[in-house]
Amino acid sequence: MTIAKKNPDTTKPLRSLSQDPHRVSEPREKVLEVAIGRAVRNFRRQKGMTVADLSKQTGLSIGMVSKIENGITSPSLTTLQTLAHALSVPLTSFFRRYEERREVMHVKSGEAVIMERAGTRAGHQYQLLGHIGANASGVIVEPYLITLSETSDTFPTFQHDGIELLYMLEGEVEYRHGDQTFLMQPGDSLFFDADSPHGPEKLNKLPAKFLSVISYPQAD
Repeated sequence: MTIAKKNPDTTKPLRSLSQDPHRVSEPREKVLEVAIGRAVRNFRRQKGMTVADLSKQTGLSIGMVSKIENGITSPSLTTLQTLAHALSVPLTSFFRRYEERREVMHVKSGEAVIMERAGTRAGHQYQLLGHIGANASGVIVEPYLITLSETSDTFPTFQHDGIELLYMLEGEVEYRHGDQTFLMQPGDSLFFDADSPHGPEKLNKLPAKFLSVISYPQAD
């Protein structure tokens, strides 16, 4: 059996991330006028319109449009309807950032839910570390702590939708993905397309524990 394991080439320059992990996202607005103004500005920019364009389409003065976008004035319902029509968006879309809620889940040590996933094999213990259902990102993420013991069987042909990340915490297994096999030791990670057959092919040191984080698009 060939074990494919590549050492990182430290001579290669690091590639920059496409997403800035330290960027501060716009917080949920606590002032209704500011939330409406930011929404109007975002929709206008998405349409490729200038303030003057929106002013012309709505009959509002440029100064009034600017005041609304900056949260300086509270627009009437009639004005909001006019803006919604000009921007081709539902009236309620102006209030989403004011009303939306971001979910969070805290799981204390020892309180993770032990569960079975579809296709769970004998002796493969799954502890669900958290779950957030339908959300604004459009992505479902399932984080598991998986434990393999002397009673666990090998099964290198799991297949499911999405992308999966494994991070080895304890023990040693030979993990197959497609036609490649990887020696997984503490500190090692494996990131892969989960639609290809994958799974532990040989259990070298037990017990073995690793984090498995699976992500896939949420259903419409």
